[in-house]
Amino acid sequence: MPPSRRTTLAALALLPLTTAHATPTTKTKNSPMYGLIGKMRAHPGQRDALITILLEGTVAMPGCLSYIIAKDNTDADAIWITETWETAAHHKASLALASVQAAITKARPLIAGFADRFETEPIGGHSPLCQYSLRHLPD
Repeated sequence: MPPSRRTTLAALALLPLTTAHATPTTKTKNSPMYGLIGKMRAHPGQRDALITILLEGTVAMPGCLSYIIAKDNTDADAIWITETWETAAHHKASLALASVQAAITKARPLIAGFADRFETEPIGGHSPLCQYSLRHLPD
């Protein structure tokens, strides 16, 4: 049985899929970055198809510093999504786009459920995938 509408809406934070431009609030010097780490389970045998849907629209997301989808090595149907955003407002703006809603509609039948979900405040680091470095160290 597919997840309920409430469960799906609660997991929207894990599906910011868009190639369109969102209009978030302006980042100030003191605005903290926003991070999400979440585990999603596909129906048996549907993980690769779900990954394909999630990857299709993650190329040009304004304010997204990193969006990584990883296969869980201990669960053949699970994936982990790790996101880093300039601000929570950038993330929220991405969820309001029609393209995101379309991707959720397409992915919903493949999703068996959601597990762990953690909100974080990234401080700094390095990722060659997003050309991000230690520019956000605390004062």
